[in-house]
Amino acid sequence: MPETIIKKFYPYPVDIEGVRADWIEQGYSFHGMTDRPGQQWNGFVHGTNEYLTVAAGRLNVCVGEETVMAEPGDLLYIPAGVVHSVHNIASVATHWYFGYD
Repeated sequence: MPETIIKKFYPYPVDIEGVRADWIEQGYSFHGMTDRPGQQWNGFVHGTNEYLTVAAGRLNVCVGEETVMAEPGDLLYIPAGVVHSVHNIASVATHWYFGYD
């Protein structure tokens, strides 16, 4: 999956158990987050590839030099070794999921 983001990869409303099963089948872990409006996670680098998808809300995700807006159903791919940050830009809590291969 070379693109950073595939818009509307998962249909809305997002079937979280379906996403979990898809990721596990591909060898990824599955973890959930709920961030309050304005929450930021900055400057992360992992030694593994990462998937990220939003179930509710919106995130700005900076992957290297590229910034994308992730909405429900979008699938992001963050390659190993790339600096990335996540910012909840919704006016409500954003529920999102991530996993590592």
